[in-house]
Amino acid sequence: MIGVSLGVDAIQEFSVLTGNYSAEYGRTSGGVVNAISKSGTNAFHGDVYEFLRNDKLDANDFFSNASNQPKPPYKRNQFGAAAGGPIRKDRTFIFGDYEGIRQSQGIVGSAAVVPSDAARAGNLTAGRVNVDPLVQKYLTLIPHANGPITGDKGVFTFAGVRKVTENFVTSRVDHKISDTDSLFGTYMYDDAPYNQPDSFNNSYILSQTTRHIAAIEENHIFSPGLVNSARLGFNRNAVINYQQVQAINPAVADPSLGIMLGRNSPDIRISGGFARLNAGFPGGFSHHNWNSYQLYDDAFLTRGTHSLKFGFAGENMRYNFFQFYNPQGIVRFNSLANFLTNQPQSLEGGLPGRINPRGLRQTLLGGYVQDDWHASHNLTLNLGLRYEMTTVLSEVQGKLTNLPTMSAPLPYCGTTKPELTDVFGKPGCTGAAPYYSNPTIRNFEPRFGFAWDPRGNGKMAVRGGFAIFDILPLPGYYYTQQGIETPFTLVGVVTNSPTTSLAGTLGIPPTDPRSAYAKLGAGSLTGGYMEPNPKRNYVEQWNLNVQREIAPNLTATVGYIGSHGVHMLLRGDDGNMVLPTKTSAGYLWPFNPTGRDLRINPNFGGIRFLSFGGSSSYEGLQTNIQKRMSHGFQFGGSYTYSKAMDDSSATIAGDAFSNSVTSW
Repeated sequence: MIGVSLGVDAIQEFSVLTGNYSAEYGRTSGGVVNAISKSGTNAFHGDVYEFLRNDKLDANDFFSNASNQPKPPYKRNQFGAAAGGPIRKDRTFIFGDYEGIRQSQGIVGSAAVVPSDAARAGNLTAGRVNVDPLVQKYLTLIPHANGPITGDKGVFTFAGVRKVTENFVTSRVDHKISDTDSLFGTYMYDDAPYNQPDSFNNSYILSQTTRHIAAIEENHIFSPGLVNSARLGFNRNAVINYQQVQAINPAVADPSLGIMLGRNSPDIRISGGFARLNAGFPGGFSHHNWNSYQLYDDAFLTRGTHSLKFGFAGENMRYNFFQFYNPQGIVRFNSLANFLTNQPQSLEGGLPGRINPRGLRQTLLGGYVQDDWHASHNLTLNLGLRYEMTTVLSEVQGKLTNLPTMSAPLPYCGTTKPELTDVFGKPGCTGAAPYYSNPTIRNFEPRFGFAWDPRGNGKMAVRGGFAIFDILPLPGYYYTQQGIETPFTLVGVVTNSPTTSLAGTLGIPPTDPRSAYAKLGAGSLTGGYMEPNPKRNYVEQWNLNVQREIAPNLTATVGYIGSHGVHMLLRGDDGNMVLPTKTSAGYLWPFNPTGRDLRINPNFGGIRFLSFGGSSSYEGLQTNIQKRMSHGFQFGGSYTYSKAMDDSSATIAGDAFSNSVTSW
């Protein structure tokens, strides 16, 4: 993975925990990876290395074969050096590692679906249409199909190159203070920029991750049965996402194609399975800076048959982001015919005049106790309890906003300063209030597990467990929503209707009063709604498995595993509409003979919303067989049969509606 590496020779050992782990671990319901970096020793040791991978044994991509494209080139050089040794014998040691990656990878432009040549000329399978002259110039941004043609659609692929230049450094110093005290500090740096062409090969896109990690840990032995470990840590990630850095097709930098003030061609989205046409150069991008200050303390106590572990965790999170939200605009069309005839369904775009960096703040606090109890010679119980909560999300200037109800005329905000909240000379907030009530106050998480050898002969083991893991409302969940909501960001949405016609507006410059841009105003701005009293969001996990030695060095395992997600976070589509009715002929939209506004809230063009009404379930049968052979050779096989159901497998889900009701 780019941007999250430690280095091949910097890791001493690691472990992967996949579920039902002890109360020591929190913050997530997913897997946990623990990695311990190498340290120096009393003797100097070092090495240099390089790994080379190329395309000599690679197979070609399916779509490249279908369109007679050659196999994309691939070359990856991964090289580095590591060294460690003593500064003071038996007391102080140092270790360092450098690793670089130089990768040039041919990419197939994700088999983009584009209009066929016949369709581009207006000869659709459903009948001929006249292509609007204003649309013709936007067709220069959409490549011709060079793959299979089906009806009005064709496949476009090209052999682009993704280039990666990554450098990362790991350093560590260990010091033995006394026989009962030791200390170590580590610093890691990783810089990983990469660029590649967009899906239509119109412009080069840059993304970059720069990471700093620093930590200090002190270990103290109070007695043979009591050890304490205290850690201070700092983690900083700086990310640039999707920044256009160079135009490949000159048309993407043509200002005459712009429909938003001072911008070039828009983002064009056509329903029916066509690939989106990204906005012109330079487009919108986002900067993210994540700073995390951490304090952990863990104590280990052994008393007879009980192995106790208890501790504390504290983390202060500071998430600063800055984005240009669709400054070129997003134009949506219900069909290819509507695009060719210049009949937009909607325009969404960021209005100029308000540049709005955000600084989200939150603190996480947690504590736990875990007892691994050897109840008998053939039974071990793992008993744990964790408590973990977060503070309510805040912003350094109060720039958080939330509608109290979907139909409210104005939102509550974290501040009411006119210079921050006024919109077109009028108040943009109804008052000040916290973003939401805290759902994490009662986040107690029980953990239970057992391991039982029924016969006590070491040939059979029955294991099982149950645990609850909270999914905390961390700052990253709110970036997409808070980044576009009025009054702190002005993003307008205008939809084609009998009272607001968008017909023929693609290609009309924004300074023209007939343009779609001229129809964006206070009533078209984007609002946001989140449940003001969200419910606790958590996952229950359980498992039971039986492992049996069926022959010398041959073991088989059969297990059942399940999970249940409760009050899962869902990002809603634009909720500011009367929903259609599904019929055998498709979706039936409300009849509106008077041209009256059918929006639930006429004060906003669209309303994005977050709800905690989602759920998920998973159940699976897992089987595994392992055969240990001589000289360290091992053979294994596994089979899993499972079923998973949820409301939405991603935080941003696709829409079944054929006419673009979603505002994403």
